[in-house]
Amino acid sequence: MSLPTLLSQHIVRRPQRIALLQHIAEQGSITRAAKSAGLSYKAAWDAIDELNNLAQKPLVERIVGGKGGGGARLSNEGERVLRLYQKLQALQAQVLEAAEDTSDLNLLGRLMLRTSARNQLHGKVMAIEPQGRNDLIRLEVAEGLIVDAQITHDSTERLELQIGTEVVALIKAGWLDVLEIDSAETPGNNCLKGTIEKILDADDGPSEVRITLPNGLTLCALDEPTHLQALGLTGGKPVRVEFSPSRVLLGTPL
Repeated sequence: MSLPTLLSQHIVRRPQRIALLQHIAEQGSITRAAKSAGLSYKAAWDAIDELNNLAQKPLVERIVGGKGGGGARLSNEGERVLRLYQKLQALQAQVLEAAEDTSDLNLLGRLMLRTSARNQLHGKVMAIEPQGRNDLIRLEVAEGLIVDAQITHDSTERLELQIGTEVVALIKAGWLDVLEIDSAETPGNNCLKGTIEKILDADDGPSEVRITLPNGLTLCALDEPTHLQALGLTGGKPVRVEFSPSRVLLGTPL
């Protein structure tokens, strides 16, 4: 069974994040693994959430009552990804030696894009519905989980989208509306239900709300503390997020 294309590319382009899996396997704790990897606890969980979303299945599992804070272990899929990363390490030196000069590596670096969007969901195109100059692209980002994206028809052609094309959906945290679980849905919007994993308050500005979906994927939203308090939303509470299809950006492998 092969890895999702976007996860495979992530292993090549951002190996430092995959290396975190090795630290988790060795330490058995997110806190200790983050320290070994030179990351903050928050940055470590950000990396894990991104990897889990790209893999479409959890790579890291929590251990209730783990020692050292944040007990964790690799899932079977996580162990498989780690083995692939270790093979990549063995090949890395050969690749670097094969480069003709430093400019070759600089060129590769420019071609490997990072994005500021906190939510990156891997999926496949299930349907393309023309809407005038735009197309509504229906994506399955996990089994039974559908996300709609609205892009121009020109973008559909430029990305060469068709049924079955693998894409990554990018959604900025500030584009998600955090709502009560039983509030009325807005017609035409994406609507996803989940559970608040945690709320990270900032000294100044919106709070970061991490939401776990039923299939294990994680979303990150930003909302004002006063709004969250007014809705009575806290960690462990069920919640609903909405976002317009026009807020979903799509990318495909080069």
